[in-house]
Amino acid sequence: MTKKIIIAIDGFSSTGKSTIAKQIAKQLSYIYVDTGAMYRAVTLYAMQKNYITNSSFDKQKLINDLQNIDLSFQFNNNLGFAEMYLNGENVEKEIRTLEVSKLVSKVSEVSEVRKKLVAAQQEMGKEKGIVMDGRDIGTVVFPNAELKLFMTASADRRATRRYKELLDKGHDVKFKDILFNVQERDRIDSSRKDSPLIKANDAVEIDNSDMGLKEQFNRIMSLVKLRIEQN
Repeated sequence: MTKKIIIAIDGFSSTGKSTIAKQIAKQLSYIYVDTGAMYRAVTLYAMQKNYITNSSFDKQKLINDLQNIDLSFQFNNNLGFAEMYLNGENVEKEIRTLEVSKLVSKVSEVSEVRKKLVAAQQEMGKEKGIVMDGRDIGTVVFPNAELKLFMTASADRRATRRYKELLDKGHDVKFKDILFNVQERDRIDSSRKDSPLIKANDAVEIDNSDMGLKEQFNRIMSLVKLRIEQN
C-alpha cells in the first residue's frame, strides 16, 4: 500500500491554489481542504452579524461569538469536491463574492480566529492523505508536511484571472477593483503579525504567471510522486 503524505499549498490570492489542489486530490484520491473557504465563512458570519463592514470591525464581538460558528465540508458528488457549510447551510456561493474578498484578510488577522481554524485543520490531517491550501499551511498548520508548494504569479495576471472568474459567475465587477483587492490582500496577508504569508524554507515555489494548467499539473504531480517514493 502506498504511504500517504500531506501536501501543503500556500501562496498569494488568485494563484489557482484551490484549482490545482482539487486536481491533485482527485488524482490521488486524497481529501481536499480549502482553508481559505473557512476564513471566508467566518468573514461571512461576521458580515451577517454586522461585526464587520467596509468601515468598521468589532473584533471582540466576533471573538466572543466564535463558539457559535460551526464549519464543515460536505462532498458534492456532482461537482467532485467538498463545499463549505456554515452552521449547516451551504455558503459556497456567498463566500466567493468580492464583498467577502474585501474583508477576509482583516478577519484572518485575528489570532483567536486563526487558533480556532488551525486546530480544526490539524485535526483533519491526522490520518494524512490530504491536500490543503491556504496562507500558512506549510509554516503553521503542517510544518512537517512531506511536500510544500508556494504558488505565486504577477498581481496583474492574478487580477485578470479573478476578474474573468467573477464575470463568468454573473457578478458585476470592475477590473480596477479586483486589482486593488488583490494588491491589498497581498499587503495584509504578508504583513500581519500572526502567521503572515511567507514561503516555508523547504517549499517549492511555482510561478504560474505564464504556465498553463496542464503544464502546472504535470510539474506538480512529478514532485508529488517523488515525495511519495521518498517516504
